[in-house]
Amino acid sequence: SLGYVVAVPTLVSLVQSCKDKPVMDWTPDFLTKDQGAALKNLVDIIFPKTDTPSASEVNVHIFIDKFANEVMELKQQEFFKMSMEKFFGKVVKDSGKETLADVTAEDLEPILSSALKVTKEQEIENFKIITSYQEALENQESAQLDEGISRFAFANNLRGMTIWAYKTSEYVGEEVLEYLPVPGEYIGCGDLQELTGGKAWSI
Repeated sequence: SLGYVVAVPTLVSLVQSCKDKPVMDWTPDFLTKDQGAALKNLVDIIFPKTDTPSASEVNVHIFIDKFANEVMELKQQEFFKMSMEKFFGKVVKDSGKETLADVTAEDLEPILSSALKVTKEQEIENFKIITSYQEALENQESAQLDEGISRFAFANNLRGMTIWAYKTSEYVGEEVLEYLPVPGEYIGCGDLQELTGGKAWSI
């Protein structure tokens, strides 16, 4: 819903910096420390560790923080922060915890699931409302976005960025997806099951 456009050199530099930064030694650039910790839990709810690494193990949370800080335009940053704060506010309230710092993955999961549990019709309507809200702000008009739709916007955007960042990571690109750094024969209409065992191509 935010329509991100990223130049390839910018994306490459973000991926490289996320790959090089130790996971345990991370101070968010865009988020607060508590928001960063909660974000790390959220991306692992979306991509938990199975026979492949969890999202945080390939630094997806770091990528999203850097993307928000270095790539998003100001109005996108403001919308991301607003919707995120509405989301985390609901988590703290429903969990009965004092602050976001006290929140666990178990507190985050039901709010994330609830925010994303919409029908296709509701999703379309939500996007229309979000677009109207953003247009009102651009026209310098007073506007408020329903808290439920704000949580949907954050959860939906986060899910999309998490999937994107996970697939963009070096490990997933080379070890999970089908990776062929030097392209060979081009087979335009081949069966993916026969060509790669059903795996999507990395590049």
